[in-house]
Amino acid sequence: MIENFRLKVFRAVAEHRHFRKAAESLYLTQPAVTHQIRTLEESLSVSLFDRTGKEVALTPAGEVLLKYVKQVDALLARAEEELSALSGEVRGELRIAASMTIAQFVLPQILGKFVRLHPSVQLAIASSKTEDVIASVREQRTELGLIEGPAHSRDVVVEPWIKDELVLVVPTSHEWDKAGDIEMSDLREVRLLMRERGSGTREIVEQAIADQGLAMKDLKATMEVDSTEGIIAGIEAGLGVGFVSRRAIRRALLLGTLKMVPIRGVHLVRQFSIVYNRGPEPTGLPGLFLSQLREENAHREPRSLPGTRKGAARVSTK
Repeated sequence: MIENFRLKVFRAVAEHRHFRKAAESLYLTQPAVTHQIRTLEESLSVSLFDRTGKEVALTPAGEVLLKYVKQVDALLARAEEELSALSGEVRGELRIAASMTIAQFVLPQILGKFVRLHPSVQLAIASSKTEDVIASVREQRTELGLIEGPAHSRDVVVEPWIKDELVLVVPTSHEWDKAGDIEMSDLREVRLLMRERGSGTREIVEQAIADQGLAMKDLKATMEVDSTEGIIAGIEAGLGVGFVSRRAIRRALLLGTLKMVPIRGVHLVRQFSIVYNRGPEPTGLPGLFLSQLREENAHREPRSLPGTRKGAARVSTK
């Protein structure tokens, strides 16, 4: 993208609220970022950041500049798309934010197909918990978001995408491996590995536990893990049991390191969703990718996986 470098550095610092994190995102040293911001402030004769706290904050002048920088970025992106259209080639940068399960286990295949169709497109993918993905879209740091939990925001459009199933997983050496169905109340006797607060997976699991008449305080012990892969590794190591997406354990089921255990009367089906800002529907490059998302796996249930046990009642959690 054609862009003034100092303004690019300014936007990175404004979004990260931190010079070091901005430097890492730009593959620069922190002194280089500091120098660019200082030079920009001198050229404009204003202070753009308040540096007195642990995190830098925008001054009123910084807020004004950020508003116009976002507008300039949008115009430059549109110009690049229109110029590339004259040559019949799709170009530009596509910025996407996705919940971790989607980013790790769903999005790569879809992005691979998109890049094969449009090899000149640059991708910027940010993975985080659901609430951070929504904030990224709302603040226009990304054009599209993909979330795995409920969206508690009226500032964005939430478009249902594909279904996903959460299953209870145990190591193959666990006593529940051959126990058949269990009751939700049986979770009181084991260590439960949970995603961090703000995660869509955690919110759905906590709601399912509450729907069965339990409270989190009723559980014997819980352990908080900040990624699906971390939960899977912890279960394989015998640290406890946990709920994860069936899409995330295909390999573990095939290798026989994990087993799914059904909970009587419970079938956790959640909705993955696309989020984008209210107003006109995304066009250009974001609109092109949105069209592909709608075509890919739309309204398709997860495929049957090795180790699936039948007979549990279906209770959808949305």
